[in-house]
Amino acid sequence: MGVTDTIVIIAFSVLIILIGLSFSKRSGGDMLSFFAAGGAVPWWINSLSLFMGFVSASTFVVWGSIAYSSGWVAITIQWAMSVAGLITGLLIAPKWHKTKSLTAAEYICQRLGVRTQKTYSYIYLGIMVFLKGVCLYAVAIILQVTTGISLYWWVGLLGAIIIFYTTFGGLWAVVVTDVLQFIILIAAGLILLPLSFDKVGGIEGFTKAIEAQQITGFFSLSNDKYTISFLLGFLFYNIFYLGGQWSFIQRFTSVASPKEAKKVPILFGAFYIFTPVIWMLPPMLFRAIKPIAANIDPSALIIQSEQAYMQMAQTVLPAGMLGLITISLVFATNSSVQGFLNISAGVITNDLFKAIYPKSTEKTLMRVARLATLVVGLVVIGMGMLIPLMGGATNVILSVASITGGAMYLPLIWTLFSKRQFSNTVLGATITSLIVSLGYKFLIPAITGESLSTAASMVMGVIVPVSIMVILEIWLWITKKPTNEYEKYQQYLLVKADTVAAAPDTTAESDSENLFGKRMIGVGILVTAIIIGILGIISIAGRPYVIGTSVVLLALGSNIFFSTIKKNKK
Repeated sequence: MGVTDTIVIIAFSVLIILIGLSFSKRSGGDMLSFFAAGGAVPWWINSLSLFMGFVSASTFVVWGSIAYSSGWVAITIQWAMSVAGLITGLLIAPKWHKTKSLTAAEYICQRLGVRTQKTYSYIYLGIMVFLKGVCLYAVAIILQVTTGISLYWWVGLLGAIIIFYTTFGGLWAVVVTDVLQFIILIAAGLILLPLSFDKVGGIEGFTKAIEAQQITGFFSLSNDKYTISFLLGFLFYNIFYLGGQWSFIQRFTSVASPKEAKKVPILFGAFYIFTPVIWMLPPMLFRAIKPIAANIDPSALIIQSEQAYMQMAQTVLPAGMLGLITISLVFATNSSVQGFLNISAGVITNDLFKAIYPKSTEKTLMRVARLATLVVGLVVIGMGMLIPLMGGATNVILSVASITGGAMYLPLIWTLFSKRQFSNTVLGATITSLIVSLGYKFLIPAITGESLSTAASMVMGVIVPVSIMVILEIWLWITKKPTNEYEKYQQYLLVKADTVAAAPDTTAESDSENLFGKRMIGVGILVTAIIIGILGIISIAGRPYVIGTSVVLLALGSNIFFSTIKKNKK
């Protein structure tokens, strides 16, 4: 990495941190502002933020590894997320908005009781610490490739930056910088893709190189490892994950209406139609440049595959653009971890601490929220440093997904549609599903010496909780169990509706925050366009692609920025 790349990294880091901190005074006064951004975030901003909650360096390390080793199936896997977005938007997101809850944990408390809420909170925090540790590890791998500095140093440094940033900015800081990171990541991908094709001699050169290596099924939608059954299991896992993951629920509840909540995951799904093609083709193309040796050690193959995306970037990008790619992946990861830290602080503060100390002032709760962000962040850093001992990012991601996705999220989603389910059935379904999945994943292989395939593990993680919930629903219907918890929850909603109606109107304040947020997005895009334009002028390779991207971003940023100026004058 050269001096120009380093300057670009520093410039973008300063830009994003300053934009995030600009919300510290606006989003730190109360719980609603800090955790729900005032409850009226524009739906398209939340959709981009939801998308970036899915995207991190692990996207390029985990799925990029599959793209390099297995080919087009990496794109097919991510297309499942597109279908999941559509289904979640039509069926689940509006239901979450109608709960009028600040967090998922608040909904669980009111619908299923405090005991269930606390149990779910502990399970959720434990699971997500693993996944966000993978995110930190993945971006540290990328930075190790580009700088030569140990990934353990990067895990610690990035974790510290994320903790500081999220502690002061709240949800608005997360969602606005999410939008900017989306723009940067798409721009970087659109520059890298044509340069990668140029490097391998276009489509014809690429296909000939793959044929010469005698790779079977490299351009197939599925293969022997990632089968149709795996893809179907992964689709349902993503419906459960997208519709039930607590930080994503925040994106559905912090918009103005159920109609807008519906749009959030649908637009997310639209993004997942084309972005996997842009992002997964470069590591696929790298296979044409660097074939897999016949006698390669398995551990070396994992490292080679996980580094494929950044290796291609290093190979073809002009001066400064490698820094752009690197920082876009860094802050994409930051976005994913930020969202988790924000919702975790909300759970600990609003749903655990406040339950013990209900008379706490807003000032006390905000101090607890920031302390909770620090503590959870430190735990994530520790987990990120342990990922290499667990078999690498791909193994951890697929293992955690297959075990926890359906078990953790499906029972809660089910309660949005069923009045019969109550605390014992829902919590029992989750715990039973986790025990069965853990048994098939670890206990049975230890006894028999045979483990489930990747496809079987994913399908098992879906079938077990679905079967349990169906059986419970039929049993509750036949036995005509009383719906006391549901009726109590309906009474709570009526009382809350009256409370909200009597509360002061905060529309003007929300509109002001929305306007400021959009203005910061416009400023960020304009600065990004200028930096990319300068890189295009000083670079020789890929100049048309770089300058063309800069021009498009200038037009987009100007439109957003000046539209906020006009609205402010009105």
